[in-house]
Amino acid sequence: MSSSAGHPSGANPVMDHATRVGNRLLAALPPADFALLAPHLRKVVIERDSVLVRSGDRVEHFLFPLSGAIAAITELPNGQTVATSIIGHEGAVGLTSALGASRSPTTAIVRLPGSALQISPVQFLAAQHRSPPITSMMQVFTRSLLTQLQHVAACNALHSVEARLARWLLHIHDRANGSDLLPLTQETLSELLGVRRTTITHVVSTMRASRALKSSQRGQLEIDRPRLEAMACECYKVMSRKIDRIVSHGAVGLVHGAPARSVSHSPGSRLSKAGS
Repeated sequence: MSSSAGHPSGANPVMDHATRVGNRLLAALPPADFALLAPHLRKVVIERDSVLVRSGDRVEHFLFPLSGAIAAITELPNGQTVATSIIGHEGAVGLTSALGASRSPTTAIVRLPGSALQISPVQFLAAQHRSPPITSMMQVFTRSLLTQLQHVAACNALHSVEARLARWLLHIHDRANGSDLLPLTQETLSELLGVRRTTITHVVSTMRASRALKSSQRGQLEIDRPRLEAMACECYKVMSRKIDRIVSHGAVGLVHGAPARSVSHSPGSRLSKAGS
């Protein structure tokens, strides 16, 4: 990525900024407000199966994914787990703690490797206090996350394991940069769905028979997306549509929001160094 002090005649500086930033929340910020965060953002690699934060632990960093997929996992006292959301480049990890609670309510585990922009809560909140658009960005993310949580709760109660697994696989595939080969083990699928491994074995076998899964090599699943969409419940399309609408409409509001109170850094100057 590169930064430039000027813009060609007729160019839109907000669109230029959005092109440079791979996270939809950050890309939606006006350049002046993004510049409050840019000096403190550090690009990091997020590796498959890495635990970014555990439930109950203090949130040490906020992460804005550029690529990859991260599952928020709820752990019950008896050791059972279930996924409550999947976060990719449209969202953030840890950001809800900026609303008041300093400890994470869920465990965040990387399910697709990628990269993210990392910032400390102290640095983020210092910028947020000077920027109404950053506050609005947090509200946009919170609305999108609540939408996902509500639909996941309803889906878990009302739909079959096969339909739910198809939905999760589609959500993950949306964040896989077009690859039909997903690095997911049966243990991971069991954790996502909150069911026993024997149930996953049966469901995967059913999906292979219907050819929604082309293969299930050790540690990898190859999907057939059209067949997977046919097997998934309606929650997938409803959730995707609603979340995209919230983030897209929120982005428009951020662009036209009140500007930051004062800015001393040029947009993206430090970020370009971190991401080069």
